[in-house]
Amino acid sequence: MTSSTVTSPRPDRPPRPNLAFRRLRGKRSPAEFAAAVRRAAREIGERVSCDARYIGRVEAGEIRCPNYAYERVFLHMFPDRTLTDLGFAPRSSVRGRRARADEEATGAHADRAPGTASETRRAREPYDTPDTQYPHHPYDPHDDNEESDVLRRAFMMSGATVAAASLGPLALAHDAVAAGRPPRRAGAGHAGALEEAVRRIRLLDDRHGADGLYRRAAAPLRTAYALLDAGATRQATADRLYAGAGELAISVGWLAHDSGRFDDARSHYAEALATSRMTGDPALEAHAFCNMAFLARDAGRPREAVRAAQAAQRAARSLGSARLLSLLALREAGGWAGLADRVGCEQALTRAQALFGQGPSDADPEWMTFYGEAELEGLEAQCWSTLGDWPRAARHARRAAALQDPHFTRNLALYSAELADDLARGGRPDEAAGAGMRVLDLLGEVQSSRIHTMLAGTARVLLPHRRASGVSAFLDRHASLPRTA
Repeated sequence: MTSSTVTSPRPDRPPRPNLAFRRLRGKRSPAEFAAAVRRAAREIGERVSCDARYIGRVEAGEIRCPNYAYERVFLHMFPDRTLTDLGFAPRSSVRGRRARADEEATGAHADRAPGTASETRRAREPYDTPDTQYPHHPYDPHDDNEESDVLRRAFMMSGATVAAASLGPLALAHDAVAAGRPPRRAGAGHAGALEEAVRRIRLLDDRHGADGLYRRAAAPLRTAYALLDAGATRQATADRLYAGAGELAISVGWLAHDSGRFDDARSHYAEALATSRMTGDPALEAHAFCNMAFLARDAGRPREAVRAAQAAQRAARSLGSARLLSLLALREAGGWAGLADRVGCEQALTRAQALFGQGPSDADPEWMTFYGEAELEGLEAQCWSTLGDWPRAARHARRAAALQDPHFTRNLALYSAELADDLARGGRPDEAAGAGMRVLDLLGEVQSSRIHTMLAGTARVLLPHRRASGVSAFLDRHASLPRTA
């Protein structure tokens, strides 16, 4: 049964039409309104495949709450309204979850009365599932376990407490591990909590950078592996736990990577790779090799970066995601650039662009939500910068910064820092100082040693140009920054 604090969907009650949303469409046809939604999405860097059928489902009340991508688009279109004003139910009142494989949904509730599978399907329907960037509650809506309900409530925390609290979604199991007690066998609630921990870490990193998150993120990772040792109630749950633990190891590795702790990052990525090999999970293997390639490039091991990127591509071939292969080709291009192999780099870049042009698909991994046109431009800028082609690098970095959704604050700061450095090294100190100032404006929200290191390099390049317009102000402001550990 569902938690008593949430009203379950009623199978015998038809959906209530969303008249408020229908009024907003006005005289436009559903197809015309869908086109307006797609245009609004492009304006803020979102990717939604809205069509007339989707608009019809919303107006019919079949979608009681949109996914986060559509939410951002709708609030961009109607900035003076809330989701409730648009006729949607509050997110907290709708307990949906992303569709799982049919056998898992059936197996997890095999002891329930016939008809449960259809009820599970109905429980998912009030959430919109296409174009999902951040899936909603992955928890089982029939789980009446008290511990799982505590975990669910923990994930609803937001505002000032989110940075401190949201990295502890495995709180009860973690308390047992910290006290030296082995946790009990893991259930679907634990697997869901682990998956949500990964999402929260990624979201916080997108907004604030890695420096303040790395040490806190290690606790749920330790708990995740303790849960694996304890075993799971069902094989489907065990598979989710292994995949979740591997993804969490990669996320924690990335936080170490972005914080300049390369040895720690290498260890976490290797742990994720080992997990993928033990479970035969090609998606996790591709992700681990992808990050290992990125780390090798940043650590000055370009040949290793090429080999890791190629290994990632071999693992990813069966997954059906052109966007994933595009990103992996960019990782390979970065390695070739580090080897000063311009031809190899250009070939990999061409392949990355062609694959990206095939568009998104349902096979794209959830962790790739960051990879849009802005990231494509940003990674290409890094390649040209490594090759010493500063004007070309600056063009791509400028495009990346212009295309980036402001929601991804860390990446916006990163692309702007790349632009500032390329302009400085390309002999345009005044423009470089302006781009550097924009990065400084963002550093109150972003804590990333990587960005600080890039900006320090730019400042050193600009020192001989102190008399150029704006350069002195940038250098003085940069010098006043608190020193990072």
